[in-house]
Amino acid sequence: MERRKLFMKHVKEVATLTGISVRTLHYYDQIGLLSPETTDNGYRVYTEEDLEKLQQILFYRALDFPLKKIKNIMDRPDFNHLEALYYQKECLQQKKDRLETIIHTIEHTIQHTKGEQPMTDKEKFNGLDFSNNHYEQEAREKYGEEAVNRSSQKVNSLSHKEKEALNQSFRRIYQKLATIRHGSPASEEAQKAIHEWYEFLNNNFGYHYTLEAFRGLGQMYVDDPRFTKNIDQYGEGLALFMRDAMNVYANRNN
Repeated sequence: MERRKLFMKHVKEVATLTGISVRTLHYYDQIGLLSPETTDNGYRVYTEEDLEKLQQILFYRALDFPLKKIKNIMDRPDFNHLEALYYQKECLQQKKDRLETIIHTIEHTIQHTKGEQPMTDKEKFNGLDFSNNHYEQEAREKYGEEAVNRSSQKVNSLSHKEKEALNQSFRRIYQKLATIRHGSPASEEAQKAIHEWYEFLNNNFGYHYTLEAFRGLGQMYVDDPRFTKNIDQYGEGLALFMRDAMNVYANRNN
């Protein structure tokens, strides 16, 4: 606590340091995203740890994460500061690469407009597909879509009795996870249940999930509203809990 007290900045100082308005900092406090300490005389002050947290928030904002999602991520009991930095760095590098592609498209278009270089219709739109979130779509393509499609084919080939038995096992695992969803996804109980889910997927759906594919599938549970809605029928917040538990499982068994 002593180290925290030695380093304290007032709201206006933080606003000047970061370029964030005082009003925005007050809003972060209001929604519980970043709440400073209050001194005996009523001043709100930020510690060194608060500034580190604010830096994390702004990294996520640079990736266009909504504030609600940032709060959910950072409030998780297993949130890891260093892991988040590596993830943010990777995503921002991808964003940088995409922006460089768009800049190149603009330069090419300028040359084409001036009659200096030909340009195909396809080249005119390099880097300009904004129909989906770039990072979420990449995760789906890399880890999830093939697994989902092959799983559907496998299930459709089963008899009615086989499907019912599969559904019963499916519901049992989800119900078990729902009862522990308010605890830590890194707990022994959670990891035992998520291991059962991993084995269930690999043994019943005609597709072998690597640990990275399993991690990616968990991310889909949160990124795709259809998955979230279906999973959260068993308990609100279950999709997020499963995503985090699957991520821990992949890290521990890698």
